[in-house]
Amino acid sequence: MRQALIRSLCHLAAHDERIVLLTGDLGYMVMEPFRDRFPTRFFNVGVAEQNMIGIASGLAEAGLRPYCYSIAPFASLRPFEFIRNGPVLQRLPVRIVGMGMGFDYGHAGPSHYAIEDIAVMRALPGMAIVVPADSQQAAVAIQATAGIDGPIYYSLSKEDRLTVPNLNGRFEPGRIQIVQSGADVALISIGSISTEVLTAAELLSSAGVEATVAIVSGFNPDPARDIAELLAGFRFAVSVEAQVISGGLGSFISTVIATEGLACRLRILAVRESPDGTSGGQTERWRKYGLDRASIVRAALETTGRNPQ
Repeated sequence: MRQALIRSLCHLAAHDERIVLLTGDLGYMVMEPFRDRFPTRFFNVGVAEQNMIGIASGLAEAGLRPYCYSIAPFASLRPFEFIRNGPVLQRLPVRIVGMGMGFDYGHAGPSHYAIEDIAVMRALPGMAIVVPADSQQAAVAIQATAGIDGPIYYSLSKEDRLTVPNLNGRFEPGRIQIVQSGADVALISIGSISTEVLTAAELLSSAGVEATVAIVSGFNPDPARDIAELLAGFRFAVSVEAQVISGGLGSFISTVIATEGLACRLRILAVRESPDGTSGGQTERWRKYGLDRASIVRAALETTGRNPQ
């Protein structure tokens, strides 16, 4: 989604002189189109993410709309206090771009895992959160949220060729997107792992279980109404996220089920244990933490009372 990001920012900046881009010494072979086209509106602040948020807050106070780019844990966790005291408490239009959702940077080890950022950002009232499932949706989402006056956190995958079938770039804040329909179980995902969920849905269909696949694309506004309406028609649901189990998608759906008194049994697939210091590619990490297609199929079969083969 890196190319979708930079193309979108160049388009927005061409029509809005308030847009500036800051990077924490990252984004080489990505940021150059913006830097070359708008050299006076591009700032490399070095490996100093806390300062980057502080600078962005000052720029926003002055009437600009800064976008801050870094690898997701460094964009969200390292400067958390600065985000809270600046963009959130002051209600400033600072946009924070966390690149490499979930296990995108799996080979770099646990320090680069982005598995807590959504939960952390959800804890901040007033922080809009955008989590596109593929590059086309990312481009639409960045354009659609450009006019929001408060802070935004974008959780993006570094994969540029990622495509979720039947999504077709659909995005609307506070809404879910249905990409497949089935009557037996609802599979609800967030982010780039949605491609794995759709593959699991195909395998379930071969086993005689038809799944509806719904994608959550962000929070605040929360898609509570859509989730409640969806799950009112299902006895069983499985949520899938490359995030820690506390505070993420599964926690949100659980709250909706409890609040609305729905008769739906939810199985949450998320990271349930602290990383152990090993590293590996994204697919291998999904498998290690029980988030891969085989784990999704097994969870759906168990939840619906079928016997996994």
